[in-house]
Amino acid sequence: MVAAGRRGADAGPSTARRWDRLLAAGHDRVRRVRAIGGLALQAGLAAALSWFVAHSLLHVSQPVFAPISAVSTLAASVGQRLRRTIELIIGVTVGVLIGDLLLLVIGTGWWQLALIVVLAIVVALFLAGSAAVVIQAGATAVLIATLSPTVRDLEIPRFVDALVGGGVALLVTAVLLPLNPLRVLNRAARPAFDLLMTQLDATAEALAERDAARARTARGELRQSAGRLKAFVEATQGAREASTLSPVYWHQRHGPVGRYAQAAELIDRATRNSGTLIRRSVTLIEDGEPVPESLPRAVAELAETVRQLKGQFAAGAEPNRAREQALRAVGTAGDAYRDGVGFSGAVVVAQVRTTVSDLLVATGLTQEDANHLVRRAFGEL
Repeated sequence: MVAAGRRGADAGPSTARRWDRLLAAGHDRVRRVRAIGGLALQAGLAAALSWFVAHSLLHVSQPVFAPISAVSTLAASVGQRLRRTIELIIGVTVGVLIGDLLLLVIGTGWWQLALIVVLAIVVALFLAGSAAVVIQAGATAVLIATLSPTVRDLEIPRFVDALVGGGVALLVTAVLLPLNPLRVLNRAARPAFDLLMTQLDATAEALAERDAARARTARGELRQSAGRLKAFVEATQGAREASTLSPVYWHQRHGPVGRYAQAAELIDRATRNSGTLIRRSVTLIEDGEPVPESLPRAVAELAETVRQLKGQFAAGAEPNRAREQALRAVGTAGDAYRDGVGFSGAVVVAQVRTTVSDLLVATGLTQEDANHLVRRAFGEL
């Protein structure tokens, strides 16, 4: 009876955990669909428009490659579409030239096909060294070597299709359905900001309660930040591209988008410094060092700084509140240092200062100004 009751009690939390995981997975899939919804619309419009331009305006009889080129360009990472278009055209040009020249000299056949593809790829690597260029050069060389003997004037439609597809993709990206660069940045930055401030909050609570296990958990969670930070850095390229190509967003290039994009590397640095802060917090608790009340408060105020910065960046506002909050965190860390900390506690205090300096530079201050403000807010050593 007791065992059965215990199994029933265990089944409840287990079922709840499974249900929570299912809900989390569902929310993640919905977020993923919402994130790529704009890309799907762009790809559909670009495919249809490129086919219409190639077929109806330029009279290419079978413009299959035009919509493929458009979708291929849009499938590139946001921020690399202009580069992908140029690579597409270079690759097709190399494939056409190598294929045509060798066909005139050596004719057609299986070994001629092999030689044409090898030379097209080698020349593409020499000229650009990009995987996209190599793929396009090789694929075009195959088409030229296998279809040119039976399909007349294949080269011109292939080249025109590449131009039309890439050009229409850029037109859709820049004018017809441009992505809001601030939204691109917010979508990518939110997970990185959330992870950092959540683990700093957890570390502050672990310090206040002297809970080493909780601090270790925060340390492990923060180690998962690499993918989120990489997505944030890549998104800055997309935001810069969108604000450069789209006339609608030209005014954002040197305003909130420019400042936000420049902050990505500094947020990465702040996250690494926070990782050191959390590791030393674990050691501090395990070694039984003194934890003055002001120390966990300083870490909590650092988490609040990240929260303020996230909100003001998302709104495209001048991050004044985040700067003020950052300096409060430094002042509280100075109080903790003067209240008395051990070796690891001193490292935690130092990392609060360093992280705040990174965040202040992320708000647009120079490194010199940030360091000066940090020293003044920290107070006497």
